[in-house]
Amino acid sequence: MTLVLASASPRRRELLATLGIPFEVVAADVDETSVQRDPVRLAESLALLKARAVARRHPADVVIGSDTVVALDRRLLGKPTDATEARAMLHALRDRAHEVVTGLAVVVWDRGTEVVDHQRTAVVMRAYTEAECEAFIARGEPFDKAGGYAIQDAEFRPVARIEGCECAVIGLPLWTLRRLLHEASVEAAAPALDRCAKCPARG
Repeated sequence: MTLVLASASPRRRELLATLGIPFEVVAADVDETSVQRDPVRLAESLALLKARAVARRHPADVVIGSDTVVALDRRLLGKPTDATEARAMLHALRDRAHEVVTGLAVVVWDRGTEVVDHQRTAVVMRAYTEAECEAFIARGEPFDKAGGYAIQDAEFRPVARIEGCECAVIGLPLWTLRRLLHEASVEAAAPALDRCAKCPARG
């Protein structure tokens, strides 16, 4: 069996590579429109939708789907479509706490295997300035990221504190994924990242 990541995200590719298993990338072309407002149910259902879409075309392979949802109060923040929406998201998040939920699904179509889970992480943003916000938008960074930001951006550095799995905020909670792969009879190495050694999801 081949391991397949149903995502074109370069961040998810980089994270998955740390598990030490060769894999292929096949982007899932799905409609992510949903009326679901619960962040956990939405993240898990979209992760499963993506995994199933690719698994149908690769029925003998182990397919990983993932989706990240940013929840601020009762609002769900997706990927901003333009600078105005990105600016509004970043302003709303500034100097406040919110929750990031990343859903995971592992599907093997021929075996009828579907395992699904998620990770929830609390994120506190720093009080970045208007100029910092505008420079981040001008670089085109917000538009492929839920909530319009990336915690790993070395120039913007939008986050003050994270409580939970940092990899989940980036897009692929590695300890959770490793467990789901085990349930699908795929053994992976421990994540080869320093932050993973201290991750609360490790247990």
